[in-house]
Amino acid sequence: MWTLAGQGWWRGRALAAWVTEAARKGLLWPHLAPARGTAAESRAPDRRYSSANRKEKIDMSCFPVENTRNFSIIAHVDHGKSTLADRLLELTGAIDKTENNKQVLDKLQVERERGITVKAQTASLFYNYEGKQYLLNLIDTPGHVDFSYEVSRSLSACQGVLLVVDANEGIQAQTVANFFLAFEAQLSIIPVINKIDLKNADPERVEKQIEKVFDIPGDECIKISAKLGTNVESVLDAVIKRIPSPKAHCRNPLRALVFDSTFDQYRGVIASVALFDGMVSKGDKIVSAHTQKTYEVNEVGVLNPNEQPTHKLYAGQVGYLIAGMKDVTEAQIGDTLYLHKQPVEPLPGFKSAKPMVFAGVFPVDQSEYNNLKSAIEKLTLNDSSVMVHRDSSLALGAGWRLGFLGLLHMEVFNQRLEQEYNASVILTTPTVPYKAVLSSAKLIKEYREKEITIINPAQFPDKSKVIEYLEPVVLGTIITPDEYTGKIMMLCQARRAVQKNMMYIDQNRVMLKYLFPLNEIVVDFYDSLKSLSSGYASFDYEDAGYQTAELVKMDILLNGNTVEELVTIVHKDKAYSVGKTICERLKDSLPRQLFEIAIQAALGSKIIARETVKAYRKNVLAKCYGGDITRKMKLLKRQAEGKKKLRKVGNVEVPKDAFIKVLKTQSDK
Repeated sequence: MWTLAGQGWWRGRALAAWVTEAARKGLLWPHLAPARGTAAESRAPDRRYSSANRKEKIDMSCFPVENTRNFSIIAHVDHGKSTLADRLLELTGAIDKTENNKQVLDKLQVERERGITVKAQTASLFYNYEGKQYLLNLIDTPGHVDFSYEVSRSLSACQGVLLVVDANEGIQAQTVANFFLAFEAQLSIIPVINKIDLKNADPERVEKQIEKVFDIPGDECIKISAKLGTNVESVLDAVIKRIPSPKAHCRNPLRALVFDSTFDQYRGVIASVALFDGMVSKGDKIVSAHTQKTYEVNEVGVLNPNEQPTHKLYAGQVGYLIAGMKDVTEAQIGDTLYLHKQPVEPLPGFKSAKPMVFAGVFPVDQSEYNNLKSAIEKLTLNDSSVMVHRDSSLALGAGWRLGFLGLLHMEVFNQRLEQEYNASVILTTPTVPYKAVLSSAKLIKEYREKEITIINPAQFPDKSKVIEYLEPVVLGTIITPDEYTGKIMMLCQARRAVQKNMMYIDQNRVMLKYLFPLNEIVVDFYDSLKSLSSGYASFDYEDAGYQTAELVKMDILLNGNTVEELVTIVHKDKAYSVGKTICERLKDSLPRQLFEIAIQAALGSKIIARETVKAYRKNVLAKCYGGDITRKMKLLKRQAEGKKKLRKVGNVEVPKDAFIKVLKTQSDK
């Protein structure tokens, strides 16, 4: 107690009195606090152990198949999907009504920062309609073209969709793409016109667009304002009336589709499942149709929107399941789960995601390699559409070549690595996968196939070995106000695009369809389109296979020596501009030497672009004051000979940060 004595005995007594009072109230040691005085006080729940943190298990048998509805919300970016989901959660009492309810289902930091949905989220809503209690399973989906794989997966667990369209902007490119995803899956579609409270809203015009483009009668459209909550209840009523209940049977053996999964550090894999048949409860032994491994179910439940354990899940319901899967490769998206010793016909699953963009990912420091490896493994479980290949580079060390669905997908993946796993990485310039058709039987035997895919430019085969090169193409849809049509057509022609269709969807909006080489749109096409159209044009694309192209391998030389890391594949027509850009970027990044450095871009033996880094130069004429010119010329000639000799023996070491500047994605594009 010497410290209390040093501070004055009265402070020591005051502290002792405070500790006694705090202990009596249970602020320091709650389990030692005396019983509360009044009966009301003793019944009041302690907030720390309240039902919000440890909820009562719900009996899911109260919701038969005919009282269950599974539906998704689909729309273009920023048309109000997440806002509508927030209002539906409030209406059904899943969350309290407060002003802070913004993007409740968007749980990732990157989603809140960018204001977009990246990962589809599920929520089970309990709603009373005409005296019956209904279970509505809602899945909020992303709107950006890069995440259409998330949308198609979510639709597999649904029987209907809400197609949300902005009353101000009308039908956009991704609205069309998402409509056809739902149409192909033969789902019931309820059109919802949102943002009718806006000053420039024109719901009647949008109604006509929906009727013309999608052939849905205008009187089926529901006009709402998700922000203000206007007419949102009619959306829930329409879900119950217009969307059919799932075709499922509780008496059949268990058949559950894994349509999503997340990784928890302590509990392992949390699988989102849609039950097509049977039931599942804690303690059941289940088998994965993909891996044939057996697991014991530790927990089942629904998301409301947070995890809420239940006793059982029944056919037709959507929920989560934890079964002690510890390895990231065990929970395959599209897998079918069934009960041990009761095998069933596996569900169709999904088409595997097709990467459109490849980029190298390397740790900033090679000592971080193992940490980055584990971070990528965990993140690829949460995002199964990323393809991973091992890769190594002389300049950047060991790393990976990752395949993404698009540029935004790549940026979001990189941001999640930094935010969720604290990993700092070097991300190289994105490339697309090319193909080459081999010419000789000997080469076909060596590669074991006639058509090889090239994802790393260093592996590009020589022209003498191939019959033709193929590049990936996409069918792009652009919807724009008609005053920007001319500018956008010129942009598309500059990107080697071929026009396929042009259609007016109303008096002043045009839908253009173009066949684009993927390489031309992958980096900065979207930005150029937005700036040309003052932000009004929208763009969406889908895979359209491969086409023959005149591709060439471009080498970058430093004083005549090839730099392996900077080899790129380009179209013959674009070779000069790409080569010049890389040479200029290298010139700015390389440190000066005592000798001149020639930076060249070459196609085979032909040099197509050159930049020179000037040498450091001593002023040999400093000691000459006046005198004969021949003396000065003699000194300059001797210096030039010395520089020439040094250039022959001098080796250009490219520093790592120069490689990073050249290879890294350019944010200023």
